Order: sequence, then structure tokens, then C-alpha cells
Amino acid sequence: MDGYKLRTEKKKEQIRKVAMDLFLTFGFEKVTLAEIAKKAHVSPVTIYNHFGTKDELVRDVVHTFLEREWESRLQTIKREDLSFPEKVEKLIIDTTEISGVNPSFLNKMIDNDPELALFIQDFFQDRMKYIIEFFEEGKQLGYVDPDITTDSIIMYLNILQNAAKDLQFFNDSQKNSKLGKDLSKLFFYGLLIRK
Repeated sequence: MDGYKLRTEKKKEQIRKVAMDLFLTFGFEKVTLAEIAKKAHVSPVTIYNHFGTKDELVRDVVHTFLEREWESRLQTIKREDLSFPEKVEKLIIDTTEISGVNPSFLNKMIDNDPELALFIQDFFQDRMKYIIEFFEEGKQLGYVDPDITTDSIIMYLNILQNAAKDLQFFNDSQKNSKLGKDLSKLFFYGLLIRK
């Protein structure tokens, strides 16, 4: 990558980071491009040139966020130095570390932007094969009940994804972190302790 492209990407990344921070703090509807530009130390024209409208910037920020989070999870799933239970534990920890991103934040954006909603739906649909492969690996290794069909797992994941839209988080990040850990444990291990 030449120097100009490198500087452009650095600038775009700075704008994305500032935009995400402001969106999370104040809500995307209350943040202006001028505020993002000021905090990112760029002109509003620079944002328009790189992203276009505020809606396009929001889509880009969400897309980048989802891609990075997904890539992190995929790297965990592919690690050969971890056992299946260690992968599950790392996925739980990684998920709770981003629990500061309140689902209602994303839901508000989705409700106001059908194009973003479609993108997110397609994003997860495109990655479902990796999730299925992960659970199939768990079955082969004896960690996931082999009697549970792949269709049932997919349906369960869809139920959880739909339920996540109605989650109410706390204003306390420690409580949110604990909630994230508890929900992840419930997902992977259920309610009962096996004796």
C-alpha cells in the first residue's frame, strides 16, 4: 500500500473509532458529522469524501465492527492449540468483553435503516456454515450431544438471536459483564450442573 492509501486508511479508521465511541455514548441519532469530524481532527468534508452521508458512515462503522468481532471468533474456532471446551470458554470471554455494546444500540440503528438490517441478516447467514461446523466438531469430539440435529441447533440460535433484540442491559458495565457471562454459560452449558 502506498503512502497516500495508508494515510487515507488511517484517517478512515480514526473516523470510525471516534464515530463508534460517540454513537455508543450519545446514540447515533444525536451525533452529528460535525461532532465526529471535530473529535477525529478532520473536516466534515473529509468524512463526506470517505463515507458519504451519516447513514453510510453508520453502516460502515457497524460493518467494520461486525467483521472484526467475527474474525476474532473465527480465529478462536480455528485454533488447533485449544481443545473444544477451551474454545468455548474463549468464545464466552470474548463475547462478554464486548458486552459494553448494548444490543438496543444496534437495534435502534436497524429499526431506522432497513438496508443495515438486511446487511446484518446476510452477514450472519453467510457465516452460519462456520457455526454449524463448530458444533459438528463438538459432536465428533463428544462435547455436543450427537442426538441434537443441526436443524435444531440452527433454530435454537435463531431463537436466541431474536430474543437478544429485547435484552435490557444495565447502566453498570460490571453488571453487564456478569450478565454476558451468565447468558453465554446458559447457552453453552444449560441450567443444570451434571454430577
